[in-house]
Amino acid sequence: MLKTGMIVAERYEILGKIGTGGMADVYKAKDHKLNRFVAVKVLKPEFREDTTFIKKFRSEAQAAAVLTHPNIVNVFDVGDDNGVYYIVMELIEGITLKEYISKKGKLSVKEATSIAIQVSMGLEAAHSHGIVHRDVKPQNIIISMDGKVKVTDFGIARAASSNTISSNVMGSVHYSSPEQVRGGYSDEKSDIYSLGITLYEMVTGKVPFDGDTTVAIAIKHLQEEMVPPSAYTPELPHSLEQIILKCTQKSVDRRYQNMEDVIADLKHSLINPQGDFVKLTSVDTDAKTVVISDKELGEIKHMPKQVSKPEPEALEEEINETDYDDEPEETSRRKKGGRSEKKKKKNGGGHAMTIAMLIMGVIILVGIIFVAGKASGLIGSNSGNSSEKTEQSESSSVDEDGMVTVPNLVGKTEDEAKTITNEINLGVQAMGEEVSTQEKGKISSQDIPADSKVEPYTTIKYYISKGAQQITIPEVDGQTGLDAQQTLEDMGLKVTVQKEYSDLNDDGTPMVDPGYADHTTPAAGASVSSGDTVTLIVSRGVDYGDSVEVPSVVGMTKNDAITTFGKFLNVEVQEEKSTDVPAGEVISQEPEAGNWEDPDTVNVVLTVSTGDQEPGTDDQSTDSSDTTAQTSGSDSATQQAAIANGEVWKCTQTLNTPTGYSGGPVRLELIQNVNGTPTASVVLEGQTIEFPYDLDITGASGVSEGTLYLSEQINGTYQELGNYSITFAKAE
Repeated sequence: MLKTGMIVAERYEILGKIGTGGMADVYKAKDHKLNRFVAVKVLKPEFREDTTFIKKFRSEAQAAAVLTHPNIVNVFDVGDDNGVYYIVMELIEGITLKEYISKKGKLSVKEATSIAIQVSMGLEAAHSHGIVHRDVKPQNIIISMDGKVKVTDFGIARAASSNTISSNVMGSVHYSSPEQVRGGYSDEKSDIYSLGITLYEMVTGKVPFDGDTTVAIAIKHLQEEMVPPSAYTPELPHSLEQIILKCTQKSVDRRYQNMEDVIADLKHSLINPQGDFVKLTSVDTDAKTVVISDKELGEIKHMPKQVSKPEPEALEEEINETDYDDEPEETSRRKKGGRSEKKKKKNGGGHAMTIAMLIMGVIILVGIIFVAGKASGLIGSNSGNSSEKTEQSESSSVDEDGMVTVPNLVGKTEDEAKTITNEINLGVQAMGEEVSTQEKGKISSQDIPADSKVEPYTTIKYYISKGAQQITIPEVDGQTGLDAQQTLEDMGLKVTVQKEYSDLNDDGTPMVDPGYADHTTPAAGASVSSGDTVTLIVSRGVDYGDSVEVPSVVGMTKNDAITTFGKFLNVEVQEEKSTDVPAGEVISQEPEAGNWEDPDTVNVVLTVSTGDQEPGTDDQSTDSSDTTAQTSGSDSATQQAAIANGEVWKCTQTLNTPTGYSGGPVRLELIQNVNGTPTASVVLEGQTIEFPYDLDITGASGVSEGTLYLSEQINGTYQELGNYSITFAKAE
């Protein structure tokens, strides 16, 4: 944090802090060289150590600097001063559009349209330079004292979106396009969608999609249809409503294709408010599916960066042309001409033969020395080919798209990681230590998953293990065996269930009822490491010998039925579709109730209803010990097979500290694409956790990916900090 009175780059005097964001702080400053007031945006310390991010930050800021437009906050300067990375921008005295909407409730039609036109013109200028904002929202739109509207934060928004970091600092989910929510490719049409949401808020005073959680809002962007803005603002002109609806189409192909068309329709709307000139594209239900070709797919992906090598003559010419001397042009031409004439003379002169003979003699002498050195062993056979091998290694590490495959560094030492990455033109950066099941001193996690494709010279950030997290085994008294097992597994422990007869009270009754947790080994209160195996002893009640009466469990829930059969060693659950019995309840049992059987040897089979769905297509598990709330039902072959096999898919990633986290209670929400539908679940809520945090959760069977949204409770409400892309794998 900079202090008032500090001088940056021997030029900009800090006058005071005027704002802060996820990645930078903004200060008012005086430019003593040009005698003007400016805004200086300074990168926060946690981003200053990431060389890859710094590189992209500077290049994107420099790209934004070329955007000189009345509706864009202009960038004057970019640089660093002893590790302080800054952007100097135009100082705008005014308020954000978000603050303006909050004060007025909602804007008039003419005022909203005028603002939208100015924002669109700024975005059009950026798009014409190949720059996509990716974070258009009222907070990034400033209204100056004289009524001028300006868009800000081009450079940082783009740099952040192009960099791979562990906690993605994304734009507010209220304004994110469906493709941004899915984590897919975003372009100019993503800015158009965000502009439409912003315009919706201007004319109604509210955003179209809201919810209690970030995930809930994201799902609405993907699934729900927008309430027409005229429902909140009945006087809204027909044309402006159609413009908003066209900007916010969920399919990119049905939106405006460029800002020029948006501007044209907005201007037309001012002239003819009730006109029907905005044409919404209807959904073609009869359209055929077209499979993209490999060639087209290759064009869409990252194209290889090819650096063409100029010809020697061209290079010489370029060097001559870019001489930064102060000689007149005519003098320069004479010198070039003189050099050319001299060269011709040398080529035809008698000295040429002499020089050629000397060169030939040197070559022969070097050859003799090399042969002699090889024979004597003074010159190694590999040394001469080192540069060639290096070149071959560099070439082989890059695929046809110009990308490099990220290696798995987990379990490696730091030296091993540096050796591996150096060979394939990647960088590494240590971020600190964290609790991990990996051996102490070894790499425990990396921010970019192994086998990912990245550009050459990308920096991989990693953490070093300081050993496993110590866990105190809790009391499980009073819990059913299934609940106790889930409690222990949620703490990151592996659980082995063992059924034993209970100790008896003085009156001959069991101290612990059948099916309930008796104790653990190690005992409650003992300290173990994360990932250790704990034995859970579940009571079988009183030992009545080899013949006991079979209880009746038809109509019970699956978990209650399993608990009731706590005395019996072998209990199997199978599923069956039923329109008569509610899902999750027992339809039938084998053996029948009232029979007398040996609890040690008899095989109990409980048939559980799946409702009106086929077995294996809902969240009912065929494993009696599995009480995790799994989401399943994908129509993909992989998911169906995983469900049929009763597979459990787990994620054990480590979450690094999110930007802006102040240590308050957090909420983690998981969203996965299940059966073509985004499905959400709350991983934890209202807990204070320590970062780096070892995640150990179960997801949908057969679903390998998910997005974990992180929010922190601040002043009684949860505020989004970012999200993590996480991966799931079948548990062994």
